[in-house]
Formats: sequence, C-alpha cells, structure tokens
Amino acid sequence: MANFATAADRNAVEAEMPYEQRDLPNSVYQMLSRTRELYPDRPAISFQLLSDPKSKSRTLTWNDLHGRVTETANLFRSLGIGPNDVVAYLLPNAVETPVILLAAATAGIVNPINPLLDAEQIAGILRETGAKVLVTLKPFPKSDVAQKAADAVALAPNVKTVLQVDLRSYLGGLKRLAIPFLRPKLNITNSAKYLDFEAATSAQRHNRLNFEEPEGDRVSAYFHTGGTTGTPKVAQHKQSGMIYNGWLGSTLLFNEQDVLMCPLPMFHVFAAYPVLMSCVASGAQLVMPTPAGYRGEGVFANFWKLIERWEATFLITVPTAISALMNRPVDADVSSLKTAISGSAPLPIELYNRFKAATGVEISEGYGLTEATCLVSCNPINGMKKVGSVGLPLPYTHVRILRRTPEGYHECATDEIGEICIASPGVFEGSTYTEPDKNHELFAENRFLRTGDLGRLDSDGYLWITGRAKDLIIRGGHNIDPAMIEDALLSHPKVAFVGAIGQPDSFAGELPCAYVELVPGAVVSIDELTRHARDHIHERAAIPKHIEIMTELPKTAVGKIFKPDLRKLAIQRVLTAALAKAGIPVEVAEVVEDKKRGLVAKLVRKSQVEDAVVAECLGQFTLPWDLA
Repeated sequence: MANFATAADRNAVEAEMPYEQRDLPNSVYQMLSRTRELYPDRPAISFQLLSDPKSKSRTLTWNDLHGRVTETANLFRSLGIGPNDVVAYLLPNAVETPVILLAAATAGIVNPINPLLDAEQIAGILRETGAKVLVTLKPFPKSDVAQKAADAVALAPNVKTVLQVDLRSYLGGLKRLAIPFLRPKLNITNSAKYLDFEAATSAQRHNRLNFEEPEGDRVSAYFHTGGTTGTPKVAQHKQSGMIYNGWLGSTLLFNEQDVLMCPLPMFHVFAAYPVLMSCVASGAQLVMPTPAGYRGEGVFANFWKLIERWEATFLITVPTAISALMNRPVDADVSSLKTAISGSAPLPIELYNRFKAATGVEISEGYGLTEATCLVSCNPINGMKKVGSVGLPLPYTHVRILRRTPEGYHECATDEIGEICIASPGVFEGSTYTEPDKNHELFAENRFLRTGDLGRLDSDGYLWITGRAKDLIIRGGHNIDPAMIEDALLSHPKVAFVGAIGQPDSFAGELPCAYVELVPGAVVSIDELTRHARDHIHERAAIPKHIEIMTELPKTAVGKIFKPDLRKLAIQRVLTAALAKAGIPVEVAEVVEDKKRGLVAKLVRKSQVEDAVVAECLGQFTLPWDLA
C-alpha cells in the first residue's frame, strides 16, 4: 500500500509511472475476478435487514459475489441488454443491490435511482436514460418502493421488463411466515413483463459470462445528480473512472483485512465508488446495516453495537449522521475502528472534536462529485488532517482554482478563492452529462471540469471548499458567499445546521436569509441568533435580513441541505407578504420547479381581481409566476 500522508507522497505515487502504464484491469468485471482469485473465501459483502446487532445477517464471500454477479450479468444479456442498453434499479440497500450494480455495468449500462424520489421524477430519469430493464422490490410491508416503481414504469414505456427482489428471504421464523399475509397489493397499470429476480438469476450460468466483454473503455453507468439544484441531471461514467476509484481505495486506504461499515445508499456515488469499488479492488469487506442505512429503524440506537459486531475498521459517514450519533453514548467496544471517512457536506470543527473525544477516532473529510465519477481529494488517513478542508487532491487528479475573465481563465494564487476545476481519470471530458446542452461551457480550456464549487488551495496543497458558485447571493450586484453566513451562525453553540440563500427583493434583487436547525433540545430566540450573526459576520451586506428556525432543514438522502426547498419557502413568504401589503386577494399556493423557467410561483385568487393588478405588484420581482 502506497504511503499517502503529504503532498510529496502523492507526487511520489504519480512519479512512479503515468497512470495509463499501471497494471489495471480493463473492466470492473476483470477487477472483481482478480480479487476473487486472490481472496475466494474471504467475506465480501454483508447485510442485515434489521438493526438489532444479534439479528440474522447474510454474507457473500468473494467467490459467492463473483458467481452472483456473473449469473446476473448473463440474465441481463438474455433480456436484450447489450453494451449500450440500460438497466435501472430502484432499490434500498441489500446484498442484491451491489450485485446488480456490478452486473448491469458488465452487461450494459447501470442506472441507479434514488427510491425517495416521487414516481414522476423516477419516470423522468427512466425516459432520459432509455432504460429497458428496471430492478426493484417486490411489495414489502412499510415500503412504497414497489408501487412507486409500477407508477413510474406506467410513465416510461421504454421499460420492457421489471425484476422484483424479495426482502422476505432475509427474515426468519414467524416474521418470514407472516410476509405473504402482510404484503401490500400492487396496482400495475403498465405493460412491462414482471419476473422474480431470484428465480430468473438462478436459472443462469454462474461460473462464466455467456458473452465477450467489449474491447476498450466505454460508458457503463448513468448516475443522476441528487445535489442541491433541483431537477436531476444524468452524469455518464466510464469503466475507467469506476476502476480509478477502486484503484485509489486499494492503493491508499484499504486492504483485504478491512471492514467498511457503510450505511449510505447504493444509488449514491459515495457508496458506489469510493466504497464498493474500493472493496472490489482491495478485497475489503462491505457491511450494509438495514435497507435504509442511517435512516433505518433503530440504526442510530444500535450503531456502536453494530460497529462492535462487525469489527468495522472504517466508518463511512456524513456530517448529519455524525451529529445524530453524537447524541448517543458510545455503548460498545469500538476499538476496531481506525478512521471515519466523511463526505457529501462540510464538516463543522465542533462535530469533529466531539466525535474524536467520544470515540478516540479521527474523521478524514474528503471531496468528490457525481460528475467526476466521485473521488477528488481526501484528508490523509496517516497524515495531517486539516479540519474544515477536504484534504489533498488524490494521485493523478489535477485540481486548479480558476476565475473566469473576459480574456479567458485566470489561475488563482495560493489561498485565493475561485472555481474548483479538475482533470482526472474519473472525468469524462466533453461528455459529462447525457444531454449535450448540459455540457456547454462545463469545461475550462476544454479539459478541466468546472465543478461549480468555490474554493482555494493553501500553501500545503490542501483544498478548501468555500461555497457554491451557483449558490452565490447577489445583492444589488454584490456577490455574497452563503458559507460566510452559515459559518457565522454555526458558531452558535445551539445551532446544528444552517442553510443560507438569497430571498427575492424588489430593490436589491436578492437579500440574504438563513434557515436554522437547532441542536436537539436547544431553545434560542430569533433575536439572539440575529445578534450573533451581526457580531460574527464582518460584511454588513451579508447579515441576513430574515432568520427562521425550522424543526428540521430539508436534506438530500446523503445529508446535504436541499436549498431548492428553502428557496421555495422564501419565495412563498416574500410574494405572499407583498400581495397582502398591497391588499390584493391572491395567495401563493405553491412554488414549483420548471425545467426551463426555474422556480415558478403558482398563484390562486381568493376573490375577483384583475390580472394587471397582480402583474403590477409582482412585476417588481424578477421571478416567474402563473395565476390560476
């Protein structure tokens, strides 16, 4: 395993040889086959349906996993899936989920979809990717995934076959016997052919592929961006990018003795690449507790005991999960843990300190994005961790901080903030998204992916993210970084999470406002938070004009604050107040996302009023609206 503690160590790995000259497998399936040959009987993937540390679990060895992936890939090929055809899956975590990801990427192109989306959004992704096969759940108590899938397929006629995974096999005793009586009825209004996943795969050959893998590199995954930007875009990933993530994990972080506790969803790149591909490359064991991971019933209550049960050496996590874990005592032996790896959102220093004090374990914060097949940088496990930074760019990942000017791109100096732009084996130059229009102006100098994140590189080469370029609050032409507001309010001891956005304003275009979630059990007044913001924000224009406390901020499945929902709340509040002040009997019923117009306010009349009167009142804002 290569040493990765400093920028010099990273440079030494790169100096050994160009990346293209490394002895790498040509495909994900070849990577899996290599690991199966090295560690056939070692545990590969483990899963438990229930969170009780003594509950039934299932483990596949590398030999088992290879067989399951092989027969599943053969099944997909028998259903008409070739190298350019798409298999989508709408699944929670289970043993089958990584099997399907690897098999679909081998037979064709895999398209993981977040089961928390609504049926219309799922259908939109299925149509965008042209998926022919969808793998989802068989109806199961307390789950609406099967029905959502059926409703989505009715809106996506390109899906010809639906394969159903039954979670019943993970139960024992009376619970297993009861499932047929408790199973929800499925209302199918589509014409797809439905098959049982287990029966269909077990009828296939499991010891070798029935087809030749194509020569050379190819696109083998479509991941929709969850992000914080609303309507999902679909990013394309090549086999080489998936292999690069696995190579990084096996070269710098993990070996076959490691156990990765991963309660993150397998439809997200963090779980799919830095975790799953690193295990496939290194022989480390992947453990998934409950289908919903961190959201699973009883997971936080049992978490430390689960670490003890599996003797986990690495914890894969996100700041929201760390925050929830810190509200519970460490009530088990967690001495097996070496490090926690956190991503998806910035890690507050207070949370880092609390976690280290409670567990004796440090957190290494990293950075990746769907558009780059994930990994970009990481705080070194064995080196200096700069809390608040996202660490050192990884070997063969070239990070530049650029600022766009009329003359072209200007390279920022050390500690100067600009847009983070990257080139790496994970970046698909020129074709990041499936929709060509979305790739327009996405690359600086035709090579460096513009991430949309603002950041800086310090004198030691560590990368710091300071905000989102598209999240900038523009107050009368003055650019305000929301991170400045968020950091100031997060320094209040009773504040857990903050989302700062620009609310509409008739004079300045936008004014800063902040939505706050408090630490559990805390009580604080808006006046106190306003004083705290005023004392800690040194730029007068950035002091929020409105602060609102919410029981819980809207978040994505991996714990990022979902700002479109906050923008909708702000638009509804500001426009409603403007109409009320003008005495106009119209209210904002809802704010919806329109693909071309952005966020649109939907208005309803409470009594008769002229359209022109409404137009005059709302014309002072730059927002689109529709009056029913």
